[in-house]
Amino acid sequence: MIASTLATWAVDTVPEDADRALADRGLLDTVAVALAARAHPIRQVTAALDGDAARWATLAHVIDFDDLHLPSTTHISTICVPVALATGGDDPELAMRAYLAGAGVMARLGTALGWRHYTRGWHATTTAGVPAAAVVAGVAWGLSEEQISRAIALAIPASGGVQRAFGTDAKSLQVGMAAQAGIQAARLAAAGATADLRAVEAWIDLLGGDPGHPLVTDPSSDAQMVPGGLAIKVYPACYALQRPIGALRHTLGALRPEDVVAVRVTTPRGTVTPLVHHRPKTGLEAKFSLEYAVATALLDEHSGFWAFSDEAVRRDEVERLVGLTDVHLPAGQGDGLLDGSVEVEIELRDGHTLRGSLDLPPGSPGNPPTPEEMTAKVADCIAPAGIEDLTPSDLTWATGARLLRTHLGATS
Repeated sequence: MIASTLATWAVDTVPEDADRALADRGLLDTVAVALAARAHPIRQVTAALDGDAARWATLAHVIDFDDLHLPSTTHISTICVPVALATGGDDPELAMRAYLAGAGVMARLGTALGWRHYTRGWHATTTAGVPAAAVVAGVAWGLSEEQISRAIALAIPASGGVQRAFGTDAKSLQVGMAAQAGIQAARLAAAGATADLRAVEAWIDLLGGDPGHPLVTDPSSDAQMVPGGLAIKVYPACYALQRPIGALRHTLGALRPEDVVAVRVTTPRGTVTPLVHHRPKTGLEAKFSLEYAVATALLDEHSGFWAFSDEAVRRDEVERLVGLTDVHLPAGQGDGLLDGSVEVEIELRDGHTLRGSLDLPPGSPGNPPTPEEMTAKVADCIAPAGIEDLTPSDLTWATGARLLRTHLGATS
């Protein structure tokens, strides 16, 4: 059974150097992004959530700057880092191992659920995230393989979340609730609650996935604890926007927005699945708008935090650029988030047309962020949090929980 197979794998697998490096980067990225959300209005709302993991996960996800596991279309670290720090943060080695175990389970379950699961409107981070959080907590607490397998099955009733939440507070809150639900499932298993382990196979099948996927039926067959690696976002928005912004910014160079009279973006249909807002009115909606990606790439020197604020979205020039952007979605080029390539054409007032394309966005596993890029991202994240004495080198598994409790512990 899948629950037993994954539990055995989670307890027995020994991390290698590459796994540890991935865990350290996930920790660095997630803590920095959570701290960046320190002043976000959602922080007051999180006072109604139970537990540190729920609050930290919500804050780590709300500005959409968290890492992404592409094969499963899940934000692995935004679930697994907060749970690892909340349940095993006093022991850095244990927290790291718990994170990797849960991250590996989340990657495998999310991949088994598949892209069809995502395109039907499910929020894969929360569906696959609850069982993963149960594994993180179970490993951190030293539960047995049998207890962790029951924790995975007990997590199934809470494994939901839909994409209609995108653009609202509910998107990040359902991530926080997923983290806490997984911890609760581990607690129930530790208390002796019973469960039918076959519920996991039934759940995957009901959600349109493949319960016979080799990654879940034989997780040891892949050498990496997190197969496929993790993508780091360069821009604080949905991952589907990273490539079009990169194509405009890095391929075409600097343009004067006032000289632009038409923009055409051609990208495979599947790559825009989460981009549900075409005329955004808020910063949250802009994070899921391909048309706004064009506007910020042309208007802003850096598409950072301010570029996805309500104030930035309401600029008159944004409305003009959004209105002149035409999106072409050819079929038959794959239905994955990074299938094919993004092609952009910009028609200028003088009659010239500029063209460019991009296959891999910056920060993707095939084009990973450099140490300098990670350092720059952390610096950008901690600056708005007002933490003057914090440097990127401070963000280790030994200090992650302390930093979050110190700077995010109070909700008022």
